[in-house]
Amino acid sequence: MASTAAGKQRIPKVAKVKNKAPAEVQITAEQLLREAKERELELLPPPPKQKITDVEELNDYKLKKRKGFEDNIRKNRTVISNWIKYAQWEESLKEIQRARSIYERALDVDHRNVTLWLKYAEMEMKSRQVNHARNIWDRAITILPRVNQFWYKYTYMEEMLGNAAGCRQVFERWMEWQPDEQAWHSYINFQLRYKEVEQARCIYERFVRVHPEVKNWIKYARFEEKHGYIAHSRRVYERAVEFFGEEHVEENLFVAFAKFEETQKEFERVRVIYRYALERIPKQQAQELFKFYTMFEKKFGDRRGIEDVIVSKRRFQYEEEVKANPHNYDAWFDYLRLVENDADADTVREIYERAIANVPPLQEKRHWKRYVYLWINYALYEELELQDPERTRQVYQACLDLIPHKKFTFAKIWLLYAQFEIRQKNLQGARKVMGAAIGRCPKNKLLKGYIELELQLREFDRCRKLYEKFLEFSPENCTTWIKFAELETILGDTDRARAIFELAIGQPRLDMPEVLWKSYIDFEVEQEEFENTRTLYKRLLQRTQHVKVWISYARFELSLEGPDRLQRGRQIFEEANRSLRSCEEKEERLMLLEAWRDFEEQLGPPGAAQRVQQLLPEKVKKRRKLTAEDGSDAGWEEFYDYIFPEDAANQPNLKLLAMAKMWKRQQRKDDDEAPEPDPGAPEPDPGAPEPDPGAPEPDPGAPRAPQNLPLENSARAEPQMTHHDDDDDDDSSSSSGSDGEEPANQSREEEEPANRSREEEEPANQSREEEEPANQSREEEEP
Repeated sequence: MASTAAGKQRIPKVAKVKNKAPAEVQITAEQLLREAKERELELLPPPPKQKITDVEELNDYKLKKRKGFEDNIRKNRTVISNWIKYAQWEESLKEIQRARSIYERALDVDHRNVTLWLKYAEMEMKSRQVNHARNIWDRAITILPRVNQFWYKYTYMEEMLGNAAGCRQVFERWMEWQPDEQAWHSYINFQLRYKEVEQARCIYERFVRVHPEVKNWIKYARFEEKHGYIAHSRRVYERAVEFFGEEHVEENLFVAFAKFEETQKEFERVRVIYRYALERIPKQQAQELFKFYTMFEKKFGDRRGIEDVIVSKRRFQYEEEVKANPHNYDAWFDYLRLVENDADADTVREIYERAIANVPPLQEKRHWKRYVYLWINYALYEELELQDPERTRQVYQACLDLIPHKKFTFAKIWLLYAQFEIRQKNLQGARKVMGAAIGRCPKNKLLKGYIELELQLREFDRCRKLYEKFLEFSPENCTTWIKFAELETILGDTDRARAIFELAIGQPRLDMPEVLWKSYIDFEVEQEEFENTRTLYKRLLQRTQHVKVWISYARFELSLEGPDRLQRGRQIFEEANRSLRSCEEKEERLMLLEAWRDFEEQLGPPGAAQRVQQLLPEKVKKRRKLTAEDGSDAGWEEFYDYIFPEDAANQPNLKLLAMAKMWKRQQRKDDDEAPEPDPGAPEPDPGAPEPDPGAPEPDPGAPRAPQNLPLENSARAEPQMTHHDDDDDDDSSSSSGSDGEEPANQSREEEEPANRSREEEEPANQSREEEEPANQSREEEEP
C-alpha cells in the first residue's frame, strides 16, 4: 500500500471489472465476514513503544507531556480531573515537589473539591511526608469541617502512626462540631481500643445530650452493663425515664429496662416497670410492651395470674359488649381472637358455641354474611389448632344444615368443606359435597370452584361434564363458553373447541357477546384458519355494523402476508364507509374515516390519504328546540354536528343557499364601499332610466345578459333583479314562518347558513323555486 510523505495511507485505485458475469462459486457475505475475522484484516497493529535511551530523550518526553497537561489546564481550568491527572503523572516520576505545586494550584481554583484534598493527602502519605499530610488534613478540616471523610482519614492516619494523643485531639476537635451518631461511636470505640472506659463514659454523657434519643440512652445503658457496671446501667435507665417524662415516653425504653432487670433476676422490679408503663402509655401504642409483658408472665408467673392480670380486663369488656348485643359479630370475633391466644381448648369451644348460637333473626343474606365467618373460623380452629378432623367435619355439616339453601347459600362454605376433605385425602367425599352443592343450590361460583378442583386433579372428562352442566344452568355466560373452548384447545381438540364456539354464538341471549366473538376470532387466528376468520367477520357484520368490527376486520386483513392485503383492507374500509352512511351515529363514521386515513398514510400510495381526507366531515354548530316534560317550550340547545361531503353533494340546495347568502353579504359590503362620483365624468343620458339605488351589482358568477339587448330590456331587468333580492330576504322569513318557528330565531339561523339543519333549509329552497314563476309574471306585466 502506497503512503504519502506526511505518513498518511493512500488508498489505491480499484480496477474496473470487465467481466460482470456471475462466478460459478458464489460467496456469501457471511463467509466474507468470517474470513475477515479469522485473518484479522481489520485489526490495526498497536503503535510502537517508545524506548527512551538517554537523559535528553527523557527530558524531551517530559517537556512534551507537561506542555500537553498545561494546555489542557489552560483550556479547561475548572476541570479538576485534568489537574489530578497532571499531579499523578508527576508523582509517578517521583517529582513530589512538582506534584505538590500542581495540587496547590488546583486548590486555588477549587478549594471546596473533596476529591482534590483526598488525592493531595494520599500523595503525601504515600511519599511518607507525614507532616505535610497533617498540614493538608488540618487545612481540609478547617475549610470543610462537615465532610466526615476528612476526619475519618485524619484520625485513621494518626492511629496508624501510633499517635493516640494526636488522634484523641483530632476527635475532640471533631466532637466540637456535634457530628452525627456514627462519629461519636467511632470516638467511643477508639477509646475502648485503648481501654479508656472512663473517658468512653464521659463521651457517652456528651453523646446523649447532643443526640437525646431513646436508642442512644439504651446504648449507653448497655455499655455500662457490658463492662459490669450494673448500678450505673440502672441509673442510666432511670435518668432516661426521668428525662423523657410522661409526655414523650416510648415503649422501647421500658422494654429494654425490663429486660435488663430480668437478666438481673429482679422479677418484682420487672413487674413494676411493665405496670408503670402500661398505666402511662396509650393502649394502641403499647402492643409490643403488652407482648413482652405476657411473655415475661408466661416465663416467671403462674397461668392464673396471667389471665387475671392481663386478660381479665379485656374479657370483661368483651363480655359486656356481647351481652348488650348478642348479634354484634365483630365483638365475638375480637373475643374469640383473645381467648384463642391464651385460653385452653375447652374455653375456646364454649365461646364458639355461644357465638354460633346467635342465628340472625331474618333470612336475608346480608344479615348472614358476618355470621357465616364464625362457623368458618370455628372449623379452621378445629382443623389447624386442635387437629381434630372429625369435629371439623361436624362443624361444616352443622353449618350447611343451618343455612336456608332454598333462599340463598354461601359457595365459600361448600368449597372450604370440599377442600378440607381433599386435605384429608377423601376425594370421594369432596366430590359428594360438591355434587350436593350443585344439586341443592347451583351457583356460578360453585361450578367454577368444582371445575378448578377437577382441573387440578387432571380429570378432564369430569371437567367436560361439569362445563356442560354449567352451560345448561347458565347458557348466557360467555366466560364459561370461552373457558370451555380454551380447555378443548389446550387438550388439542380444535374441532370440539370450534363447535363450542359455534354453539355459543348461536345462543339467543348472551351477557358479553363482543368478548365471545373476539375470543372465537382470536382462536381461528391462532389456528391460522384465515378463511374461517374472514367468514366470522362477515357473519358478525351481518349482526352488527359497529365501527370497531369494521376496523378490526381491516386490521386483520392488513396483518396477513400477501400481495393483495392492501387492496383487501382498502375494500373493507370502502364497504364500511358505504354501510355507515345510513348510520345515525356520525362519530362512528368519523372514527372509521380517521382509521382509513391512518392506514393510507402508513401503507397506501401517494395521494390516497388525500382522497380519504376529502371524505372527512365538517364540524358545525347547530341549534335545536327543547321541550320540557310537560310539553312547554324549554328554550334552545346548541350542539355539534358533522356534515360529510358525500351527504352535502346529494343535497345541492345546501350549497346553493350558502352561495346566495355569501353573494348577499358581498353586495352589502360593496354598497358600503362605493366611491363618490368623479366630477370630470360624463353626465348620464337623460333618456336612460335611473338605476335603483337599492339594487346590488350582478353576481360575477351568474350568467350575464346579452350585450345587444335594447335599453328598455336592460332597464326592465334591473328592477327584476332588485325585486328578486328583496324577495329572497322576505322569502326566508316567510318560509320559516310556514314551519311554525319564531321569526327572530329564524333570522338568526339565516345569518349562519352553515349551522342550519336540513329540515329548516328545504322549505326555504322550495319557496325560492315558487318565487321564480311569480317574478316572471311580474316581468310580463310591465309595459
